[in-house]
Amino acid sequence: MIKEQEVRRRRRRRTPAEIQQIVSEFKSGELTQVEFCRRHDLVLSTLGRSLRQERDSSQARHRGLVAVELAVKKLDAQPAGCGLSVMVGSGRRIVVESEFDAATLQRLVQVLEGM
Repeated sequence: MIKEQEVRRRRRRRTPAEIQQIVSEFKSGELTQVEFCRRHDLVLSTLGRSLRQERDSSQARHRGLVAVELAVKKLDAQPAGCGLSVMVGSGRRIVVESEFDAATLQRLVQVLEGM
């Protein structure tokens, strides 16, 4: 008996620019990932990986601390209930009261920058 060999068609490797273009086309369309991959002769895992990498890099760009400008407190001003309030992307809130310890805040900022 003669063994039949399955001949696989080799898919050419796409450049990062081509993959980015394909991901853009997918995001602007209304097809499911499976249907889009069938129509574009694309492996489902390639599209999924590319979408995940794009999402992760987008989230990484939005992480981190943002520069702020501190205002000097006027002597005759009424004390506010809160000196500083920061809402971070995860929904957590950091509140520093008006009479905070600057050294403690500095240590907190150093820890946050290291994350």
